[in-house]
Amino acid sequence: MWWAVSVLVITGTGTDVGKTVVVAALAAIAAAEGRRVAVLKPVQTGVLPGEPGDLAEVQRMAGPVTTRELRRYPDPLSPAAAARRSGLPTAHPAEIAGAATELDDTHDLVLLEGAGGLLVPLDDRGATLADAAWALHAPVLVVAHAALGTLNTTALTAEVLVRRGLESIGVVIGRWPEHPDLAARSNLTDLPEVAGAPLLGVLPDGAGALSGSEFLEVARAGLSPWFGGTFDPDKFSAPHTC
Repeated sequence: MWWAVSVLVITGTGTDVGKTVVVAALAAIAAAEGRRVAVLKPVQTGVLPGEPGDLAEVQRMAGPVTTRELRRYPDPLSPAAAARRSGLPTAHPAEIAGAATELDDTHDLVLLEGAGGLLVPLDDRGATLADAAWALHAPVLVVAHAALGTLNTTALTAEVLVRRGLESIGVVIGRWPEHPDLAARSNLTDLPEVAGAPLLGVLPDGAGALSGSEFLEVARAGLSPWFGGTFDPDKFSAPHTC
């Protein structure tokens, strides 16, 4: 099933959920399997020209995969607000879809990483990552956090996907704490229910500090066989049951 997907959209339920690490993990496994991988970051905010952004982090973790960034804004705001403050042009969903399609022509897998959540505005007309996913007819992977409150944000994201007619392939916890509390342990069971899609992985907090073979090992252990990994949600949940 994973091999049948050529473009995958990755969205978070919010900011700081580990989305870039999940993208890097997907890229690392696919590249190790011999697939030609491209990572598209339509909008990067909060990074100055010449500074390393999310794509540099993906390459550090996953290796020399193809990367492409369409817009960069210095202020750490939503893409629409950051573009407005900087006076720079916005990224339209059609442009994003076009860039993904272009990369798809020369790669086996294109990973499209959004900025923040699914409905964060890209421009002042209300365009969002959901519109780009719709234009591409691409499935969506949701990255969520483990802590209290994640069920609500994940359920809201899942509801938007259904209402927009977008396919959700599953949910991944991007930053699993070293010492999970009761809420995090409980959410292992409840997240797939509210997402309406399977739990396809759990990556440990701090995985983003790794690179090369160490990161690939963690990526394989933390992602489902659907992505080429070995993660088993039932086995992972068993020691954490309440």
